[in-house]
Amino acid sequence: MSQEQQQWAKPVRYGDVFHVQGELASKPVAPQDAATLQAAENIALGKIQKGGPAAVMQSAADVNERRGVVRHDDITNIVRDEGATISEADAGGDRVVTEAIGGQVVGQYVQPGDVGATGIDRRDAITIGEALEATALSAGKKPIDESDAAAIQAAEIRATGLGHVVPGGVAAEAQSAAVYNARTMRDEDKTKLDDVLTDAALKLTSDKPVTREDAEGVIGAEIRNKADMCTNRSGVAASMAAAARLNQEK
Repeated sequence: MSQEQQQWAKPVRYGDVFHVQGELASKPVAPQDAATLQAAENIALGKIQKGGPAAVMQSAADVNERRGVVRHDDITNIVRDEGATISEADAGGDRVVTEAIGGQVVGQYVQPGDVGATGIDRRDAITIGEALEATALSAGKKPIDESDAAAIQAAEIRATGLGHVVPGGVAAEAQSAAVYNARTMRDEDKTKLDDVLTDAALKLTSDKPVTREDAEGVIGAEIRNKADMCTNRSGVAASMAAAARLNQEK
């Protein structure tokens, strides 16, 4: 078998896409595994989390099925016997969602609490720029990584409504910082969140109040760019979730 054929036949295993250990890490992701977690997300969250663990599993299962290493009706024994679960905990009105396969966490993120509000008063609502500035206070000394840059980019695009990163803007600055930090050994030499997000509201070409949809979009961007599929503690996604909840309450 050629090297190309060997690569084609190689399965995508749980350990390739999640921070899991033991037997689960060595198992190929199967189509019915993804379907099981998708069903759990639909029940618990009302929809499949964009960029979340179930979506990652579906992509991996599709690759494995194309490579012929699993069949469409295959399910991993651990998922069959121990299940795919979603649990929620309250954190000051927000929901901390934890997704697990066989008892091992494959994703954790914060969602703004659903308080039933349908409108936001723009006069005293927290804007996306202000939520970014709040991150500079809550997690300002954290070196910027790819997940931070992705979350900031998602936030800026939603604030401006332009559909792209603004040259020289806060998202472009964050992306440059993430690239620089990846090449820098010492944390004290790295660019921190407060270096980029202080006065973020002034750096945005336009701004808007944070909505639940904005927060969920930023959450998805952040977890898609983290190997452990968990949001950063007190990071951009957490600040956006808190702002969305407060705006709903107002």
